[in-house]
Amino acid sequence: MDWISPRSLKRLGMLNMNRRNVDYIARYNERSSYPLVDNKLKTKLVVAEYGVNTPKLLQVVRQQHEISHFREMAEDLQGFAIKPAKGSGGKGITVVTGRDGEDYIKASGSRVNSSFLERHLTNILAGLYSLAGTPDVAIVENLVESAPSLARYSHQGVPDIRIIVFQGYPVMAMLRLATTASDGKANLHQGAVGVGLDIGSGRGLNAVQFNRPITLHPDTGLALENIQIEAWDEMLEMASRCYEATGLGYMGVDLVVDANEGPLLLELNARPGLAIQMANGRGLLPRLRAIESLKRPHFTPLERSRFAMDTFTSS
Repeated sequence: MDWISPRSLKRLGMLNMNRRNVDYIARYNERSSYPLVDNKLKTKLVVAEYGVNTPKLLQVVRQQHEISHFREMAEDLQGFAIKPAKGSGGKGITVVTGRDGEDYIKASGSRVNSSFLERHLTNILAGLYSLAGTPDVAIVENLVESAPSLARYSHQGVPDIRIIVFQGYPVMAMLRLATTASDGKANLHQGAVGVGLDIGSGRGLNAVQFNRPITLHPDTGLALENIQIEAWDEMLEMASRCYEATGLGYMGVDLVVDANEGPLLLELNARPGLAIQMANGRGLLPRLRAIESLKRPHFTPLERSRFAMDTFTSS
């Protein structure tokens, strides 16, 4: 196992969990704003008021008797996603990508029937996947179809982009690519690939899997240094707008690039992880301190995103 000294970590400006929790999350995130980001339905409604697009909402299931309407709603749909409103870490999300007769085809390729999906909805309402095990609400969204330029790099799952936003400024970003090891999910802890992205251009910089550097995707074999995110300017501005929408000073903004709709917000996270530093090969602290030292903060999302692109570019 490879080790790095605390002195080297400090030199790289790495943010550790204790400092993140005390100096940034506790200091800059009002507790009253947490319900907006811990509930996907509330997130969708609030960010829409600030011009941030999300996947189309097809159905909200709040009560057990409403599950009977699900089969009718999904009758003519080829694809959709079922999510617990208060779930975390991708738990409880079921993605259907196609149909074969009476069967639904999941993203993994497995087949399920209507009864399976209805039981899943029941489990969501019972709070099986909610943050505190409390009763939840199920939301059914339109299926996200990843832009071909990114989809070819990922194994089964839809690639997403995590952007850390501090005081409304996008300060660090990474692309998460699903693998066989991660079971088609863009979760780094389960084996997904994290690709650090240049804030100035949306170009791939550095890539890791299981916290170790890689240059090729383990399943597709494609070179990760060739990645370029479409509509990068627009995505950074969208991420910046989430500051006004929620009031959270430190958060993770998760976006996807849909083949038809362009950039869409998937969810917000008031306690974003620190693996993004490994993917970028550099620490968050210098960038966070640069924003804290600003004497004249920028007041619009566009101004903040452009400042970040100019200031934190790697080129």
